[in-house]
Amino acid sequence: MDINTMTYEKAVKRLEQIVSQVENNELNIDQLGTSLKEAQELLAFCKERLYKADAEINKMLDEFQKEA
Repeated sequence: MDINTMTYEKAVKRLEQIVSQVENNELNIDQLGTSLKEAQELLAFCKERLYKADAEINKMLDEFQKEA
């Protein structure tokens, strides 16, 4: 997983894969630890992207309201 080239959509897709593997008991104990660590990193990445998008949208809305 390369965070520098990761998009939000790719991160969500990978998270869905990990959840599916966990739910279907497709991971052995060694893989489980690695996958859960990856999921934690992906969640942090997605959370950061969502906060940035929210801030940008709120800024645009504030500017729009000031112009109106």
